[in-house]
Amino acid sequence: MQPAGPGHQGGAGVPEEVFRAHWWPAVAAVTRQLGDLELAEDAVQDACAAALVQWPATGVPASPGAWLIGTARHKALDRMRRESRRAAKEARATLEPEPPGPAGSPAGPPEPWLATADDELALVFTCCHPALDPAARVALTLRSVCGLATAGIAAAFLVPEPTMAQRLVRAKRKIRQAGIAFRVPSRADLPGRLGAVLRVVYLVFTAGHQPASGDQPVRGDLCEQAIRLARSLSALLPAEPEVSGLLALLLLTDARRGARTGPEGDLVLLADQDRSRWDHALIAEGEALVTAALRQRRPGPYQLHAAIAACHSGAESAAATDWRQISLLYGELIRYEPTPVVQANRAVAVAMAEGPAAGLDMLDRLRGDARLARWPQLPIARAELLRRLGRLPEAGAAYRAALELTGAVPERALIARRLAEITGGQNAR
Repeated sequence: MQPAGPGHQGGAGVPEEVFRAHWWPAVAAVTRQLGDLELAEDAVQDACAAALVQWPATGVPASPGAWLIGTARHKALDRMRRESRRAAKEARATLEPEPPGPAGSPAGPPEPWLATADDELALVFTCCHPALDPAARVALTLRSVCGLATAGIAAAFLVPEPTMAQRLVRAKRKIRQAGIAFRVPSRADLPGRLGAVLRVVYLVFTAGHQPASGDQPVRGDLCEQAIRLARSLSALLPAEPEVSGLLALLLLTDARRGARTGPEGDLVLLADQDRSRWDHALIAEGEALVTAALRQRRPGPYQLHAAIAACHSGAESAAATDWRQISLLYGELIRYEPTPVVQANRAVAVAMAEGPAAGLDMLDRLRGDARLARWPQLPIARAELLRRLGRLPEAGAAYRAALELTGAVPERALIARRLAEITGGQNAR
């Protein structure tokens, strides 16, 4: 049960934003204190449930984060005492020695070079330990660090919710059983974890920038959490070009956040955005970062993603966008990320550079890939190209297929508008 974590409605007089803001700092702090991620997450959920009962009567505390951390710690210690007593009773009953205490004790003092690392970053590195299944590392971080609902994480990974729930349970048990310590790794151990950490920060941002469900076109809190973590990583590793590339990518993308919605809160596509509403200070910072990273001549996927974002941010208008350069960058990116999603994005860029027929041919070759079966962007992209080619009945069918795959209210509204435009308002859902 998840009574009050982020993504759950607050009670009377308890804004949901309070839980969202303090969820993952509380989980990180309790994990650091007690050394058990699964126990910490359960305890913070218990504390949120207690807050829903107490705060409407007493008022939200002046420091809700400190209240949640303190309450969660007490609940976790109570649970540990109960488990210890139960284990002792079972041991006496079977005349066996008492089993050892919980694994995963907090680590000792950090190395001096890690003095700037915070609890949240340490928790991300814990979730990305190489002993964990690679398929579960990012998902575990999205759940335990960001408090995202399992359904939303499953949508981001294009897998069924029960499959994702099993991955999360196994990963948390592995941390406890293997005694994985709560810490940012040493310099020697860092290479084995950095790739997964960069990936999780990127996906946290993606979950905020393109929510898979709900009525918000953007989750600003998740975008800001991801940028904060990327800045922390950049402070730790200022000479690592992929870290700079990731931070550049997030800044360049987030610079467009204010233009992604219209006056009525409706979603606005990139081509239709008012570029005067973009944050040009963030754009300048992001462009400087990616330029400096690429000059190191150690290219990687995040630098390439950032270079693509810079092509958009540097164009004075949608018509002036250098789509040929973008398609070439996607072609290079496929060497690092040979995924159907990257191939689909390259197809869209090719369509913009060479015409819709060329891009549609590439997209149609991806339709049989099972990894894209739950990805609504594929039928949306096909529908847009079919519409440009004048094949309106096929475009309508593709828009309807996209509607079946997305639960995000703003995206559904955008698809419905597009569908209405080609059907005259008939059969649009």
